[in-house]
Parts: sequence; C-alpha cells; structure tokens
Amino acid sequence: MTAAARIPTALTSFAEGGHHNSLNPYLTGGGALFVLLLLLWITTRFNRDR
Repeated sequence: MTAAARIPTALTSFAEGGHHNSLNPYLTGGGALFVLLLLLWITTRFNRDR
C-alpha cells in the first residue's frame, strides 16, 4: 500500500476517535515548536536594523 493510500485511512481513524500508534503527540508538538522557533530565529537574524 502506498503512502497516498494510507492517508485517508489514518484520517478516518482520527475522525472516528481512533488513536494512531505511530504518532506521538509530544514528539509532534515538540517538533512543531522547534520548527517555529527556528523560523522565528531565522527571521530575526535577517530582519536586523542596520
């Protein structure tokens, strides 16, 4: 089964209140926080006043 074919199945399990074992909420949230902080840091580096 391809990845594209697995996406609707995963979304259906979330809609029905199921839990997908491969998604760790702490890892997902921590990864999102890290990416956002990295983007904020990059933005502030390029946006310094002269």
